[in-house]
Amino acid sequence: MTARRILAATALALVSFSAATVQAAEEVNVYTYRETKLVQPLFDAFSKDTGIKVNVISASSGLEQRIKAEGANSPADVLLTVDIGRIDDAVQAGVTQPIKSDVVDKIVPAQYRDPDGHWAGISMRARVVYASKERVKQDAITYEELADPKWKGKICIRSGQHIYNNALFAAYTAKHGEAKAEEWLRGVKANLAQKPSGGDRETARDVAAGKCDIGIGNTYYWALMMNAEPEKKPWAEATKVILPTFEGGGTHVNLSAVLLAKHAPNKANALKLIEWLAGEHAQQLYADANYEYPVRAGVAVNPTIAGYGRLNADPMPVAKIAANRKAAATLVDKVGFDN
Repeated sequence: MTARRILAATALALVSFSAATVQAAEEVNVYTYRETKLVQPLFDAFSKDTGIKVNVISASSGLEQRIKAEGANSPADVLLTVDIGRIDDAVQAGVTQPIKSDVVDKIVPAQYRDPDGHWAGISMRARVVYASKERVKQDAITYEELADPKWKGKICIRSGQHIYNNALFAAYTAKHGEAKAEEWLRGVKANLAQKPSGGDRETARDVAAGKCDIGIGNTYYWALMMNAEPEKKPWAEATKVILPTFEGGGTHVNLSAVLLAKHAPNKANALKLIEWLAGEHAQQLYADANYEYPVRAGVAVNPTIAGYGRLNADPMPVAKIAANRKAAATLVDKVGFDN
């Protein structure tokens, strides 16, 4: 090859590399368990602020398995997921890598970050009580009290093995130990008005219909029913939200979280997105769009969520809850909670 051809080939390679670099600098690929319509305004704002295009793949299940199957060629840069169950599943699947960011470490409280850096919370939801306005006069309750015989035949709840309840039961197990958690689960089961079924919305429906006096649900479902789901608004109007606490502790919270994919092809842009999600603007957008609590201090809570009262979040690290998931699931089966 002549010197001229070598120079031409080198120049072409440099141009190609430069073009690829520019393309990489303009994109980030997000796999998310949130519906696209709920998070698209967030990504649009990120693109406006940074010039980075966000490509979104949304699914209701199986994203960590998909990333694992894609292997080193996976286009995934970021995984947005909800609940410590799915967060932990992604880490256990080996599809994540540590998020090394001083920005994230400074903004997101330690109890809402993985000790090894594989995930960081970007918003919180609480597992609370939907109580009949007509039949329940008290405005405070503990999780421990759910096993009190005074509630016999008066509690509705979805499956004890659902990830939302698994996290609550895992938190109880972490706080009180397996023996007391088993006793408590037997007490709650004895108080159920019906076989665990449906979802959190259906729980509110059944309380409104008089099938039970109290139900267990996430904070954001009630807000969605009240503000965005007209056909379900009567269920919210017939109930009130009580923020339960553990005895000597606070309200159980779970997370929406962000994880950095193990083979992220656009890692720099992924880190920019992760840090942006912890920013004040994004935290406000996320809180308002999804009716969740910001993890960043000083960001206003959505007015509907604020109407529940001040959240006194339990200080237990979410990673400790994750460590008790299996024990909680075993106890649910042991006591026949769903039978």
